Amino acid sequence: MDRRAFLADTVGVAVGAGLPAHPRPLTPVGAPGAVGTAHLLELRAGLHSLFQLDDAYGGYDVRSLAVRHLRRVRRIVSTRTYPDTIGRQLQLLAGEAAEHCGWLFYDADDQDSARLYWGQALTSATVLKDPNLDVLVFSSMSLQACHEGRPREGLELARAAQERAIRLSSPTLRSIIAAREARALSLMNDGRAAGRRLSEAMRLVDSSSTGRGRPAPEWAAFHGHAELDYAQGMLYTELGRHDSAVQFLRAALAHQDRTYGRNRALYRLTLANSLVRSGAVDEGAAHAVESLEHLGEVESGRVTRKLHEVTDLLRRYDADTARRAVEELSEYARAKGAA
Repeated sequence: MDRRAFLADTVGVAVGAGLPAHPRPLTPVGAPGAVGTAHLLELRAGLHSLFQLDDAYGGYDVRSLAVRHLRRVRRIVSTRTYPDTIGRQLQLLAGEAAEHCGWLFYDADDQDSARLYWGQALTSATVLKDPNLDVLVFSSMSLQACHEGRPREGLELARAAQERAIRLSSPTLRSIIAAREARALSLMNDGRAAGRRLSEAMRLVDSSSTGRGRPAPEWAAFHGHAELDYAQGMLYTELGRHDSAVQFLRAALAHQDRTYGRNRALYRLTLANSLVRSGAVDEGAAHAVESLEHLGEVESGRVTRKLHEVTDLLRRYDADTARRAVEELSEYARAKGAA
């Protein structure tokens, strides 16, 4: 069975994410009767498994599963009976699922669809007056704005998220958003302010390890020192200080948990880019080729874009290692496009 067929199998979602089976069968959510806590937990477990699949494989293939899960939640909200307390949780889950659909389309580099789902999620956050969902949507939209060359808007969105996150008293959440503020500031060529926000992000993540403040939400599990090393590397890249960027990008790759397959692929290609730009063409080419071993497991528009960027960069060099790397990278891209 190929990976697409595996991901399309609803049983494969739980298996692929390494989730245990539920200890006892639940009443099907399409069966008569009121929706209860057990059904809500089942639907939330489905969203959790989608988080894990995205972390491992990227958003390209997972997004169709997420859209179907969102439809399922919305159908239950619209057609089933439940107490008000369960109803609010179902509506919140629908908003979170819509936000995750937005993230997956963003990662697949379908930005118009990402905007559509994030708009739906923001509507849910507004109606429910839920600050956690507000923070999640604004911080995601900040990344998209930076990705599309609108860093000033990205900074405003990150600051809106930070304003709400402060009220939630979660150091990890505030650290994530401070790093996104830093990204926007670096793209605005304000390296000094970006550095200050990254320092604050590091202080906050260290504070979270002491148990201070509220625990981070589930979606924030990816954040830690590896993510901040990567953010620091990206800051130096934007400033043209590629030697300094390499140091932090190496650390990010070394410390990133192997369950985050998409991020590891992105980190390695970003490191290859910075190595080449710093003059270490042979080592950069080697990292780019080494990434191919893992790219067969990852479908991510952001990773594919980075692969093309590194390939185009290596074409500028006459070194044998660069030429061989370009041949291998180009052959991989052709084979993937024909698949």
